[in-house]
Amino acid sequence: MFDLENFIEDCKSAIQKDPTHCTVADLLRGAMSNPSDVMTALGEPTSSGLNTIYKSSELTILNVVWKPEMVLMPHDHNMWATIGIYTGREDNVFWRRIKDDPQGRIEAAGAKALATGDVAPLGKDVIHSVINPIPRLTGALHIYGGDFFEAERLEWEAEGLTEQRFDPEVLKARFAD
Repeated sequence: MFDLENFIEDCKSAIQKDPTHCTVADLLRGAMSNPSDVMTALGEPTSSGLNTIYKSSELTILNVVWKPEMVLMPHDHNMWATIGIYTGREDNVFWRRIKDDPQGRIEAAGAKALATGDVAPLGKDVIHSVINPIPRLTGALHIYGGDFFEAERLEWEAEGLTEQRFDPEVLKARFAD
């Protein structure tokens, strides 16, 4: 059975021993080996949101619930991340900077669809966008190697894919029902 308090403590211990995403990703893979237990512990999603489970300067654990067919434009985290899906699906498009582009534009470089039970680690420099392609809520544990809400980050606007500063308040508003 998944125990949220033990999971938080295990993640905190893991980053003290290994500040990379590797050990935390292993913990998340273990948790996602039975995603229904994770959903039981967190509760079945009833509305979208960025729900903070734990936050410190070294670690943030979020219960992210995506709206049906929600799209989040390209962004970076400026820290490692590990994503585990406990219900639904999350499609990630990975982006890379266009060399020497004066506006900091990006281009698509790959993609990965994550379904229930899947886990994906993301390195510190990854740029990605996220889509919930299904007509129902998707729930995921997102774990970050730092304070997700305080980090200096970037995002890219939709039409021209030009770089701009990330605003966490705008992100929170996108998840509001």
